[in-house]
Amino acid sequence: MKTNISSYSSWIICPKANPLADLRLFCFPYAGGSSLLFRSWNDYLPPFIEVCAIELPGRGRQIKLPLCNNMDVLVDAIASIIHPYLDKPFAFFGHSMGGLISFELARLLRKKYHLLPVYLFISGRHAPQIPNSYPAIHNLPEADFIAEIRHLNGTPPAVLENSELMQLFQPILRADFAVLETYIYTPEPPLACPISVFGGLQDSEVSCDELQAWQEQTTTNFNLDMFPGDHFFLHSAQSMLLASLAKYLSAQINQNLTFKL
Repeated sequence: MKTNISSYSSWIICPKANPLADLRLFCFPYAGGSSLLFRSWNDYLPPFIEVCAIELPGRGRQIKLPLCNNMDVLVDAIASIIHPYLDKPFAFFGHSMGGLISFELARLLRKKYHLLPVYLFISGRHAPQIPNSYPAIHNLPEADFIAEIRHLNGTPPAVLENSELMQLFQPILRADFAVLETYIYTPEPPLACPISVFGGLQDSEVSCDELQAWQEQTTTNFNLDMFPGDHFFLHSAQSMLLASLAKYLSAQINQNLTFKL
């Protein structure tokens, strides 16, 4: 029996419920982001795809849940919540922090439930086996932390310059950066699902070689697509990004690949 969309928990936000969809695309935001990043994606993707955005603790409908600053704890919680909704083929898309979360979630689902996504899409994130090359910022004093966030260019200036908004937003950013900066990669066998990686041509945070290194994490097809834009090209090049997503998922679903190992 298929899970009813109305039973989704506050962790899973589906802007447009589509019970007839052949595939669920679970989307994971970047640091500081929320499910709102993906609210319009259903309008630009084929009807066989149902977009399901993951709402992380401490924001949106999860505003009352305590923030999480540890990758293992976060992924374990998501795995338990998401498992009932993996009763049809599913794929993962994650940008930056979301890419790393979706990768570790795929590995945990393989280990715990013998399930795999039919496709893993990683956007704007270097391969997990490559150590972070930047100093940690999650525990910096407030002025230094805000300066680093401003440099990343992912937070609107109106938010950065509003002290009240930053009092609300800063703890979320610090927790998310702690998730990334305390992450320790553990080698495991590559995933038996295709991986497509997306990058920004002007992204100063992640190089093409660091994106290409994701190829080591799959035993099957790998693709690397580069788009115009900086680290947040998923906004500026959204139409091109979604066209690539639709292309890869259409080809994959037509192959009728099973999503169980």
